[in-house]
Amino acid sequence: MNIAFFDTFSGIAGDMTLGALVHLGVPIEHIRAVADALSLADVGIDAEPRTLNGIVGTKVRIVDRAPDSRGGHRSYAEIRTLLDAAPLAAAVCERSQRVFAALAEAEGRVHGVPVARVHFHEVGAVDSLIDIVGTAAGLDHLAVENIYVTPLPLGRGTVKTQHGVLPIPAPATIELLRGWSVRPDDGETELVTPTGAAIVAALATPGAAPAMRVRATGYGCGDRVLADRPNMLRIVLGEVIAEAAHDEVVCLEANVDDLPPELFEHAMEQLFAAGARDVFFTAIQMKKNRPATLIRVLGDPADRDRLAGIIFRETSTIGVRYAVQRRVILTRETRTVETPYGPVAIRVARAPDGTINAAPEYESCRQIAAAQRVPLKLIYRAAIAAYERR
Repeated sequence: MNIAFFDTFSGIAGDMTLGALVHLGVPIEHIRAVADALSLADVGIDAEPRTLNGIVGTKVRIVDRAPDSRGGHRSYAEIRTLLDAAPLAAAVCERSQRVFAALAEAEGRVHGVPVARVHFHEVGAVDSLIDIVGTAAGLDHLAVENIYVTPLPLGRGTVKTQHGVLPIPAPATIELLRGWSVRPDDGETELVTPTGAAIVAALATPGAAPAMRVRATGYGCGDRVLADRPNMLRIVLGEVIAEAAHDEVVCLEANVDDLPPELFEHAMEQLFAAGARDVFFTAIQMKKNRPATLIRVLGDPADRDRLAGIIFRETSTIGVRYAVQRRVILTRETRTVETPYGPVAIRVARAPDGTINAAPEYESCRQIAAAQRVPLKLIYRAAIAAYERR
């Protein structure tokens, strides 16, 4: 899985994010295509190398050569409609909508208006539109799935806006960063803009970044000259190193040769209800070639006696063997994919060598198959196909 680690030692802004992504290898033509998709006519988008404190980065410049009379003012409703109508990749549109939704919610709280009535000023301008949608397109181009961020330096002072002079961080910025780690007194000017804060709030994952294998590093340059640091955003592109975990389970076994077959199902249900990790039956041959069933139960070592008691109660065995065993287990997560039949949960496990095992969750597929009256195997196939297309 590809992740991006945003090292915000000088904060974050939309143009800095875009510059770092271009420095990482996103073609500038890819960003220009965003302006075409949004029907933003006569917009110049260029990227140039810039060296700050000996570090080479990329500065992206966006020039609206034919600004409209509104001065870039657009309502949240207008931007939603614009994005929905644009011929953008689904993932790009979805990420862009999330950023503008986060901005609208923050602006609504600050100004005391419903989200539907929010009007953007600076953020509604052409350069901010391209910063946000271009960032979404760049992340999609690099196949970034998750973003992690260092604590953000907020700076201090004041900033001039369409609403007048406001404190730093701007009210919308601090609203967007509820729940995020910040460094409040770091910096003498605005280091985190509302656009940068919205990108973090909408697209990043809280918490520390996982162990990763570094693939590339990009630096995006801002406009201001800072006295105490290079005005850059560093984005580290990496691949998650899946680390196998270890735990212990108790394995209980019993040989059963005189129990009616239909009673095994009830015994299994009782064991699972009591917290067994797994229960399985194997056909065996006992002495004198008697056919029998080997019952195996995996559970937490602390549940040994309780699970053994259920085996004694629900079967005819008079002896249960047990052993505590060590396991190597993969990191796993559950995702949801969209299929023609509806959303399906998929379990994804990652091995240390990068191998991915993905399998649809049975109950999720079964419920959809029953509701849609289609074969269960079709739901399985559609879920796997949707996961592979992601």
